[in-house]
Amino acid sequence: MTFVSGTKNHAVTLLLRGGTSQVLNGLERALDDALHAVADVIEDKKLVAGGGAPEIELSLRLREYAATLKGREQLAVTKFAEALEIVPKTLAENAGFDAIDKLVEMKNKHETNKNAGLNAYTGEVMDMYSLGVVEPLRVKIQAILSATDAASLILRIDDVLASTKKPPERAPGAGGMPPGMCGMGGMGGGMPMGMPGMGGMPPGMF
Repeated sequence: MTFVSGTKNHAVTLLLRGGTSQVLNGLERALDDALHAVADVIEDKKLVAGGGAPEIELSLRLREYAATLKGREQLAVTKFAEALEIVPKTLAENAGFDAIDKLVEMKNKHETNKNAGLNAYTGEVMDMYSLGVVEPLRVKIQAILSATDAASLILRIDDVLASTKKPPERAPGAGGMPPGMCGMGGMGGGMPMGMPGMGGMPPGMF
């Protein structure tokens, strides 16, 4: 391995090590995601707080907007606001905290601080921006747009055609055998003793 230093234009090479190829592939994907996130921030120069803060703020603003609407539009906007709250609720559940309690606490804190989010380590609702827990604005917008498009696509489905396996069709005329034919167990109620032309069979021959 060759290391080059003292060059005019600085360059950085990241060397990844892992116990297995699967671990190494996971590290490579994580590093690639991190580099793209940093690139987004440098290009846009815009960040939002993490910890579920943007979703709570959007939910509160949408509920205020829903109060100005009537009919189905109000219901649709309210449901959209509820859907956004799934993000901080899931964050609280995965961290081992009561999702409902943390959601209420975050909403109360957002009355005075729009960057209030959940600290997954301590369970406290804190200013995520001041803690350095941030996300690129571009990533957050794309996530919400993708989820909205997927939900809209599902809502446009009017019907679902389910494919079921049909039972095998019976051959024409095979509508079941008459009574007494199963296993030939007694044809026509049993053969009489002494059929014509057989002269009768002596007792004990059956």
